[in-house]
Formats: sequence, C-alpha cells, structure tokens
Amino acid sequence: MNLTELGYVAGWRVARALPRPIVAAAFRAGADHVHRRGGGATARLRANLRRVVGPDVPEAELDELVRRGLRSYARYWMEAFRLPSLNREQILAAFRLDGEEELAAAVAAGRGAVVALPHAGNWDAAGAWVAANGWPITTVAERLPDGVFERFVVFREALGMEILPNRGGPRPAFDVLVDRLRAGAVVPLLADRDLSARGVEVDFFGSRTRMPAGPALLALRTGAPLYVASLWFEPDRACASIEGPVPVPGPDEGPLDQRVRALTQRIADELAVGVARHPEDWHMLQRLWLDQRRTKTADRGR
Repeated sequence: MNLTELGYVAGWRVARALPRPIVAAAFRAGADHVHRRGGGATARLRANLRRVVGPDVPEAELDELVRRGLRSYARYWMEAFRLPSLNREQILAAFRLDGEEELAAAVAAGRGAVVALPHAGNWDAAGAWVAANGWPITTVAERLPDGVFERFVVFREALGMEILPNRGGPRPAFDVLVDRLRAGAVVPLLADRDLSARGVEVDFFGSRTRMPAGPALLALRTGAPLYVASLWFEPDRACASIEGPVPVPGPDEGPLDQRVRALTQRIADELAVGVARHPEDWHMLQRLWLDQRRTKTADRGR
C-alpha cells in the first residue's frame, strides 16, 4: 500500500470515527491551508473559475471564491468518507434532488435515464441517494493506479452502485451501459471533462474544450431520456437539480457523428448554466480548456 492509498484508507476510517463537527472543522482548516499555500491545483482552480465569472470580477472577490471552492471540495471528501456509516434513512435525508419525479417516472417506465453530471457538489451522495430509493444505478469510474480504483469500487458498490472501469473491463463499458439502460437503470456520467483525448470539441464559457461523447451517444443509441444535472451544497445537505429531457436530434438531422456533436454541445450549455449558478461548488482542479498550458502538478486527476 503506497502513501496515496494509505491516505484514502486513513480518511475513510478517521472521518467515520470522529463526530461530524470535528471532522468538518478539520477538513475546512485543511482547505484553508491549501488556499494560503497556493500550488498548482489551486492555481488551476483559480484559472478555471476566472473563466466562469469573467474578467470583470475583482481579484479579491475571485480569491474568496477560490477559498470557498476549496472548502467545498474538502466538504465533498469529508462527506464521501462518511457515507458508508449512514443508514438508508440518513442517506435519503442528506440529499435533495429537484426534479425527482422526472427521474422516478423514467425508472418506473423501464426506460432508464442518462444523467450528465459536472464535477460538482457531492456526486457520491447523489448516487447513494438513487440506490437508496431502490433504483438500479450503473456508472463509470476512471481506473486510478495503486489500488485506489479498487477501493473506490468497493466503497461505491457498498452504497448500491454498479461501477465499471473506463478501460480494461471484461466488456467495453459502453456496451454494458447500453444493456443497463435498456433494463431501466439510471446511468449518471461525469460529463464536463474528457479523459480519453477523443472527446467532442465544444464551446464552454466562451472557449473551446472537449467533453466525452458517451452521454450523447448513449441517449441516441438507446432512446433513453437524457438529463443534465447541476450539483451544489446547502448548509444542511447536498443538492442537485436535473434539466430535461434534453431534446435529442433525430436521424433526419444528419449523420450520427454530427448529432453526437450537436447533443454534446447542448449538454455543455446546460452544464454551464449550473456551474455559473454555483461556481464555488465546481471542483475542477485540472486543466480543462484547450488553450490552457499543461502543468504537471495541476493536471493529475481526482
């Protein structure tokens, strides 16, 4: 077990063992220390948030937003580490979804649903909430090194989620997701950052970036309704809202690759609305836009 994996293990154990106010204060203090120290990831968050809020926001205001953003990111980890200690009723009470009826109807009708998510708020709490409602849920996770991926799979599967690796699984993740959607599952996918270098180029806050084609392609392939989520924190719980179903281009609107590009741009537009509404809860500490320079420190994934 290396230091990275050891850190995750310690986080899960300590965060669950101590009272929440003590753990929350410790994570908040850690976020403030990271903010004061600076560093590559903090600089990348600052640059990303500058794109969101625009050039006219004063530096002092942006700096305060970065501080709150790091506190939000720390809160995500703190609450994720504590999730396994919660019972079903506590999981349901700790999360709110605006638009719950839409998702429930899609599941009840056996159509399943694709939900495009940003790296924001607490997506693990959202997944646990879906599972606690008794709805089947399958998603994809980045295959991280050094045993971390396996520990995250165990963690999320214990909460009722099926986790597929983005590469190296017994079957291609896309094929499994198609099967799950046709069986009526909820398929949430992080959609604001492409990990494959084969993503769809889109406009996002006025600049070009790449986003994964998976959510659009799944909706086009299966006919499952496609929703775009916004996630944020309120003082007493993690929250989300869903917009949709997003209109899906029909066969008469061009070849498949053209329709995937058009639909992915629609997803990007909806994601931008949610990020702009809650920028402090957008946890994008990596390089995102195509015109940003690479830095070794800041480009490491979560």
